[in-house]
Amino acid sequence: MPSTEELLKRLGVSIDPETLRLALTHRSYAYEHGGLPTNERLEFLGDSVLGYAVTDHLYRTYPDLPEGDLAKRRSAVVSTRALAGIARSLEVGQHILLGQGEQLTHGADKSSILADTMEALIGATFLSEGPDAAGALVMRLVGPLLVDVEQLGAGTDWKTAIQEIAASRKLGAIEYVIVGSGPDHARVFEATLNIGKTPYGTGTGPSKKEAEQEAAAVSYRALVPAEAVGPVGPVASR
Repeated sequence: MPSTEELLKRLGVSIDPETLRLALTHRSYAYEHGGLPTNERLEFLGDSVLGYAVTDHLYRTYPDLPEGDLAKRRSAVVSTRALAGIARSLEVGQHILLGQGEQLTHGADKSSILADTMEALIGATFLSEGPDAAGALVMRLVGPLLVDVEQLGAGTDWKTAIQEIAASRKLGAIEYVIVGSGPDHARVFEATLNIGKTPYGTGTGPSKKEAEQEAAAVSYRALVPAEAVGPVGPVASR
């Protein structure tokens, strides 16, 4: 298991060792080791901290937006896909304590497990450093996504965005090459987006649709200058 010191440096926070280990303990590992505590309570706490921090930021930043638009923006940056993308960019997966079954089915790259662990890490930060540090962590993590949401619109359909840019630049035909792995009850899909037979980005997810959307998002950021869409988002290529 890689040292967690590098993970804490990437997060920019200090979490005491016991709480950090708990945040990284998936229920599959806990079950196989005699019923240890899991990260699910920290996940519950982190989910609330995440929602509050993003809601507070949106409410104060966009005083004229109606409730419906605020809700769409919030959902776009606290979704499982968004949180999993953040976790991948921080290489959180290699630090998660998983049971053998989850290890065999690539649990360290499952969007649901990654997203839950990110929420647990936010909760762990809240306990170790307090609400201000936890809120600051949330904004560092989702800041690039909020820029994307502002400039591209909440709930952006990345596949449609790719189609439009590929057509405008006459880049060629779009093709998603998908590979599935794992048992039927826990399939993980990897999609590679080729435009004009050139690969641009890869995404993963529990469904073909989610993998394709992530591959399209990665590819869009590869095609469009960073200053046009804000900082590189959390679903950047691994």
